[in-house]
Amino acid sequence: MAQGETQPVVSVIVVNYRGAADTVTCLRALAEHDYPNLEVICVDNASGGTDVAEIRAAAPGVKLVESPVNSGFAGGCNLGAQHATGTVLAFLNNDARPAPGWVGAAVAELRAQPTVAAVASKVLDWDGTGTDFVDAGLTWFGMGYKRHAGSPLADVPAAEHEIAKDVLFATGSAMFVRAGVFAELGGFDERFFMFYEDVDLGWRLNLRGWRVRYVPESLTYHRHHATMSTVDAPDSGRETFLLERNALAALYKNLSDETLARALPAALALAVRRATARGDLDATRFDLAQGVGPAETGPVEVPRTTLAGVLAIDQFVELLPSLTESRAAEQAARVRTDADLLPLLRKALEPAYPLPRYLAAHDVLVETFGIDALFGQRRKVLVITGDAITERMAGPAIRAWNMATTLATEHDVHLVTVNPLADPPPAPFRVSAATRRDLETPIAWADIIVLQGHVLEFAPSLKKQYAHKIVVADLYDPMHLELLEQGKGVPDDKRALDLIGVTKVLDAQLERGDFFLCASERQRHFWLGHLAAMGRLSPRLYDADPTTQSLLSIVPFGLPPQAPARTGPGLRSTLDGIGETDHVVLWAGGVYSWFDPLTLVRAIEQLRQRRGDVRLVFLGMKHPNPEVTQMDIGARTMLLSDTLGLTGKHVFFNQQWVPYEERQNWLLDANCGVTTHYEHVETTFAFRTRVLDYLWAGLPIVTTDGDSFADLVREERLGVVVPAEDVDALADALEKALYDEEFAAGCVERMAAVARRYAWPEALKPLVEFCRNPRPAADRLPGSGDLVVAEPVRGKEMLRRDVGLIREYLADGGPKELARRVGGRVVKVAKQRLGRG
Repeated sequence: MAQGETQPVVSVIVVNYRGAADTVTCLRALAEHDYPNLEVICVDNASGGTDVAEIRAAAPGVKLVESPVNSGFAGGCNLGAQHATGTVLAFLNNDARPAPGWVGAAVAELRAQPTVAAVASKVLDWDGTGTDFVDAGLTWFGMGYKRHAGSPLADVPAAEHEIAKDVLFATGSAMFVRAGVFAELGGFDERFFMFYEDVDLGWRLNLRGWRVRYVPESLTYHRHHATMSTVDAPDSGRETFLLERNALAALYKNLSDETLARALPAALALAVRRATARGDLDATRFDLAQGVGPAETGPVEVPRTTLAGVLAIDQFVELLPSLTESRAAEQAARVRTDADLLPLLRKALEPAYPLPRYLAAHDVLVETFGIDALFGQRRKVLVITGDAITERMAGPAIRAWNMATTLATEHDVHLVTVNPLADPPPAPFRVSAATRRDLETPIAWADIIVLQGHVLEFAPSLKKQYAHKIVVADLYDPMHLELLEQGKGVPDDKRALDLIGVTKVLDAQLERGDFFLCASERQRHFWLGHLAAMGRLSPRLYDADPTTQSLLSIVPFGLPPQAPARTGPGLRSTLDGIGETDHVVLWAGGVYSWFDPLTLVRAIEQLRQRRGDVRLVFLGMKHPNPEVTQMDIGARTMLLSDTLGLTGKHVFFNQQWVPYEERQNWLLDANCGVTTHYEHVETTFAFRTRVLDYLWAGLPIVTTDGDSFADLVREERLGVVVPAEDVDALADALEKALYDEEFAAGCVERMAAVARRYAWPEALKPLVEFCRNPRPAADRLPGSGDLVVAEPVRGKEMLRRDVGLIREYLADGGPKELARRVGGRVVKVAKQRLGRG
């Protein structure tokens, strides 16, 4: 902690029930603790007797809250939280004492990691030689447990207790949680009364995308069960009852539908076997197959520990109506899958009880219900594009298709287009078309939604009903910059409105997204500026990741990982007028307003006068997406070629769109690839997608300067970069790429290594990694808030501030400026008061 740094107020809540002596010891230790901003709250859970008087006398500085009823540990903690003013809540058992730095270490972690909602303290026994809590685990049947608990600390590997790590839950005996998040989740579940309320809270935090972090420097010492031992006996069955019932309740609330369908029946059966095995009950005594003797009708003596297990199931059923409501809320809010949490369960198949009959049943149930495979459910990823999905795909559809292909190796993927044109080729994932109304079903199904372009406007539920779902926004296409060029022929007022509309669409994505993709470093800088201007680059998000890589990553357009192989006829056999020895320049994408094919045609006219065998081929003039407006640049290009007498002789226009899976046949027939564009802002941030195919096919590249692709060609020496609209330079560059065999061979040799970097599996790595461990962005986590807030200005400080302002206003503009400023302030205050009224 830096000197003079303001620290958040931490409210420590201690619950007392007939344990005044232990509670007083705990409160006195807190009074001497080294954290500066500590609020200590003690909740007495209707202890009766002299407990309240003893605590008040021994700890007069403590905020003492008297509960009219004993609402258990969960209810007592929640009551204390209602009286707390801190932005951080700390829960400490009354039979525990904090070590120096207990609070400071936890607060430091919360401030350093905005995605951490709760800190789990390291808990040792009273002497500091035995282990109480250093890690959390959870069995498949819902029983949370403290790994290594009861072991001598010297026997526990250092890596298990000396290193910070994410855990499923923190022990309620010593933990911290952000107050806003605790309130968002409704605190501890008071139906648990005591035991596993901390397991349930941590489970719910993780499901909603928050992290729970074990911090060994936050240390406490604990007399385990000191309070419980004063009010109960080990064989009473009460603790067993609570543990069994609460495990089932936590399981029922928090498991997904698919997992619960198999885990709950097995868990119920196992709970019965655990009860009979614990009481060593003869489960065959009513089985006629064991022999028929005189009828017995008298009562059967059942051990309390057996009865506790049976009654726990009975009371779990009693709680089901209210638990069902809670389950619906938790399942609707979750953003993490059961598979995501599997590492935090540590050893989910741990039987937990070393009883022979019980262990035999455990193995049978695990095998019969397939429990070992339960937590391996594949994540559901929905990829939505607005582009046509056919054999003749354009850039956005190709990108979405390859995202789906790559992600389908690990997840269940559904690719949906909102375009009316959908006739997909065979795929190893589900592909379909959807209207706005149809999107609701796949969105409800998905764990992660990856969307492009304007798609979010088709899915308003992602802003409301499914606002918690994780959204990946693909920003590789800066549509508003394209529109500046594309809309030049539109009336000025409509053009301005169109630009406002497209920008709003992008703004909505930037506000809603949890993770963003862009195509280049240039684009990354552009979108970071946009995110910062919108307030998304908040202190909370920045503190979570100063690099912002976890928010915005570069995913360029990619290439197939396999080298191109001819599968059919190419351009030489398809287009009349191109011979086997001709030197072919290929334009591999569409012809759009932001490109400059006119300079290229003029350069061909110049070059053909000294190289008569030069040929220029435009791969596709008509966009496969019927919703894409035809741009006049295509018609102007063909008119210029006609005027110069080049069409059908030196310049060739393929009027259709070559199918995506056949494009290599045309690429392999070319000698170099070209792309030319004008110098403007769209060029600066564009990433020419289909041009990457030149790398794939090993074609020397000629390109206009100004975009990120030109930077790549220049840096890697893959061809020639020329100034914009320079006919002479372009003609010379084409001649060098086509006819200088040594130069062309060097370009081709260097391309192989560069192409590997752009293979789709490599290019998509940031998306793949995110989908393996998806979480909401730090500023979109539910219940997040500021830990430290400024104190309001009052009294003398306010007077000094106002005097300073008066002097400043007089210096700036004299009495008139002062009157103007004061008048504005009066109006502002009046509006605020009217608003409150």
